[in-house]
Parts: sequence; structure tokens; C-alpha cells
Amino acid sequence: MPPFLSVVIPAYNEATNIRAGALESVQCYLASQPYEHEVIVVDDGSLDETAALAESFAAAHPSFRVLRNPHRGKAYTVATGLRAAVGQVVLFTDMDQATPIHEVARLLPWYEQGYDVVIGSRGSYRRNAPLWRKAMSRSQMVLRNLILGFRDITDTQCGFKSFRGSVIAPILDNLHLYRFANTPAEVQGATVTAGFDVELLFVAQRLGYRIKEVPVEWDYRHSRRVNLLRDSVRGLRELVEIRLADARGAYPLRH
Repeated sequence: MPPFLSVVIPAYNEATNIRAGALESVQCYLASQPYEHEVIVVDDGSLDETAALAESFAAAHPSFRVLRNPHRGKAYTVATGLRAAVGQVVLFTDMDQATPIHEVARLLPWYEQGYDVVIGSRGSYRRNAPLWRKAMSRSQMVLRNLILGFRDITDTQCGFKSFRGSVIAPILDNLHLYRFANTPAEVQGATVTAGFDVELLFVAQRLGYRIKEVPVEWDYRHSRRVNLLRDSVRGLRELVEIRLADARGAYPLRH
């Protein structure tokens, strides 16, 4: 029997978080739950000891496994984990546990009410985040609404999203910017791919899947992965690219 819950954790140079107990916290919580689970750590070609540490942890915990990718960015890493997961519900979450794993308890009940995609949301609040990060988030919300019409979803970027297992392949297969039909080239340095989360939800809406946004706990974690100017420009460009691709008929017709 497949597990009820699969947890996908993308990892790039996360040795510090692993040594600080990130995987232990995930394991401890899931071990206390009444359902079967699996945890898939997908290493994105880390330059530190991330893969080795994760593999050592998995060797002692049979519900964990590690996949190694060349360094191709977070979107490709998450997609690899989603494709590999076999749970009835699949969650992806960040290694730093800015949203702690126990918040999945807020998401799971909505599947019993017929939802297909249940996502964590920080709303418009960013606990402990610097002013520039809050301003960046608010501007992204406005632009997403104007360009793609995400009026029913406040926070598309929270790294705590879950899916009914049966909808993952149709969503990934209908992506355009991040479809990865051809293996992408290796990238340099850490990458933040905001357009991936947006495109996932855009396609899910087009396929007629029911989406529920649920408030979750989130605390700011400082990261050199986020660059105000670079990531703002890239995020805007990808919103426009999704809209233009939609105008060319790249996505399914709206259900």
C-alpha cells in the first residue's frame, strides 16, 4: 500500500540546517502520526555535505530516501521529488522549516472536503522579515493579480504546498516554462524560481482542480538565495511569459 503522505524536501547546500536537526524534526513529527509516510530529500548538486548527511540519516530511518540531481535549480529539484513521490497526498517543504512540518495538520483535512491542491499561506504578513522582503512580497501579489488574475490566492510563493497524488502528473505535464521536457542545463549558484510556484497553480486552475489556501505559521529565515533586484525582475518576466504563453494556447482551456 502506498503511504498516505509523501514529503518532498529540496536541498541545496543545506548541511548547516541538517546538522541543526531539520531532518530530525520532520522525522519526529511524522513518526507520531497515525498514517504511513515517506520523506524524499532531493539534493540539487550541493557543494557541501548535504547529500552525504541526508544519506546517512536515511540509512537509519527507512521512511527517508535521498535522490541526487545535478545542480539545475529548485524548480527542477522539486519536480523530481514530486514525480518520485507515491503518497496519496504529496507535500513539498523547505529544509529550513520556516513553516514547520506540523503545519501539515492544517492542510490535510481539506482533502476530505474534496480539494485537490491545498497550499500554505502567509497571507500578507511576513513574520520577522525585513522591510525590503515585505515590500517585495506585496508588489508580487499586486502584479500576479494584474497579470494572471490570481484574485482568489493571496500567497502563491509559500514553500509549503500539497497536492492530491493523482493530480501531480497532469499539472507537471501541462507546465510550459517549467515543463522540463528537455533536461535543463546546469545552473550556477543558488536559484529562486518564483515562476514555478505560480505556474503550478495557474495550470491547476486551468485543469479545474479545487485549490484551498490555508494560513500557516511562517518565520523569516535569512537566505542569500533571495536577491531583491534580480528576483523581482525575473519574477515579473516570468509572469509576463506565462501570460504570453497562455495567449498562444500553451495551456489547457479553463474548466
